[in-house]
Amino acid sequence: MKPEQMTEALEQVATQVGVRVRYETMTGAASGAGGLCKLKGQWTVIIDRRTPVADRAAMLIEALAEFDTDALFLPPRVREALQSKRGRGTGDADSASPAVG
Repeated sequence: MKPEQMTEALEQVATQVGVRVRYETMTGAASGAGGLCKLKGQWTVIIDRRTPVADRAAMLIEALAEFDTDALFLPPRVREALQSKRGRGTGDADSASPAVG
């Protein structure tokens, strides 16, 4: 799967789990940064507009690995990427999941 396709698929997953994805122009020390945060009560992934597509996909995988996607239909490569990310965690991703509550 090409990075553009992966990013698009991950953006769709984000929508399905209720996570907003925003692309912003970041400057100074924030340039190239981004990640998952809660803005006005809604989970949001903010990504620097200038971030390369492959890095955007990696940021989305990092953020979405925190959410329960088991009941969703996902392209196999997307599911594998999320499961792989969860597998490298500390093992308590379920208890720390933002999707709980």
